[in-house]
Amino acid sequence: MTVEKIDTLVIGAGQAGVAMSEHLSSLDVPHIVLERNRIAEQWRTARWDSLVANGPAWHDRFPGMEFEGHKPDDFVPKEQVADYLEAYAKKFNAPIRTGVEVKKVTRNTGGPGFIIETSKGVIEANRVVAATGPFQTPVIPPIAKNEKIVQIHSAEYRNPQQLPEGAVLVVGAGSSGVQIADEIQRSGKKVYLSAGPHDRPPRSYRNRDFCWWLGVLGEWDREAMEPGTEHVTIAVTGAHGSHGTVDFRALAHQGITLLGMTKEFKNGKVTFQEDLVENVERGNKNYMDFLDAADAYIERNGIELPEEPEARKVLPDPDCMTNPILELDLAEAGITSIVWATGFALDYSWLDVDAFDEQGKPKHQRGVSSEPGVYFVGQAWLSRRGSAFIWGVWHDAKHIAGHIATQRTYLAYTDPSQR
Repeated sequence: MTVEKIDTLVIGAGQAGVAMSEHLSSLDVPHIVLERNRIAEQWRTARWDSLVANGPAWHDRFPGMEFEGHKPDDFVPKEQVADYLEAYAKKFNAPIRTGVEVKKVTRNTGGPGFIIETSKGVIEANRVVAATGPFQTPVIPPIAKNEKIVQIHSAEYRNPQQLPEGAVLVVGAGSSGVQIADEIQRSGKKVYLSAGPHDRPPRSYRNRDFCWWLGVLGEWDREAMEPGTEHVTIAVTGAHGSHGTVDFRALAHQGITLLGMTKEFKNGKVTFQEDLVENVERGNKNYMDFLDAADAYIERNGIELPEEPEARKVLPDPDCMTNPILELDLAEAGITSIVWATGFALDYSWLDVDAFDEQGKPKHQRGVSSEPGVYFVGQAWLSRRGSAFIWGVWHDAKHIAGHIATQRTYLAYTDPSQR
């Protein structure tokens, strides 16, 4: 059997794999990229129909190409993000092979590099880059597994029309949960939103987008989460353009019933934690702190930007906050479906190397694994806050490609006396 050999194998052709390929190409590192589906498949088929990028077009892109047909402050629809990534790969003739699934990667015992078993044969590579992204295995808590009700994860949600008649319970207060709940409610359905701890930055403030503020305030380059914030989600949306600041009180006044964190399902009833007010107030404090930091930056630097006093107005507490619901009978509430916006788990079961901790998370430093020759790119907080975003992935990939190129120079060394 003929075994193909390559210096570096990149697994995954989403934004991380495309960025990785660009930098490896610029450094003349021989490589191929394997993708089991199509380029940027997650953007095409693992998102809901109306999704747009969470950042404006001037920000959520690679440095080498702008979005065609969009103004800088537009929020690009998901299909066009996928088209952009595909066009970007073609721009430098990325060596991407689609329709090839990687089944297993193991260390090449007694030889260099790794043996990669794929659906199209075996490949040997000196180095392997896992560019499969952070959205791998949808997580649905098992607490409602016995309920006779339609349940889908946000990765399966496409539009309100796919849900049965009746009210909907959306679990999760991050960007996905908030956007899905808002869309379903606007379609005419009754929506209950279970909201845990969250941050909610302004979409824009004083004529500058949230992404710009994170940049000038140094937040994109923050290298680690604040202690104790690991389970705090971020609620931000581009669905309504620059006016898309998420405000949970506004969602409630719009008609969405807010609930605390989902606690337990039993005998057709669901109970909730007594933390709704605390979670909303925490999110509001985060919002106000952000405005304070922005105002201080403007004053400190003498920048002329229009004041925005309306941004600090707080709506009155809705009834669902003054009288929190702690238990719902699903049938009495008319709830016929649940959308779980509860995140994703990593799945590296195919990567059989010593590069993971006890929880199965990659052990690495800025994407350079503890296992020599193995690299990770595209993960949240890989090197900083911006790592999971399109532009952040590009910079992380540049660092990793540089590391690979440096290792190649050492291996290319030959004893002068043998030349």
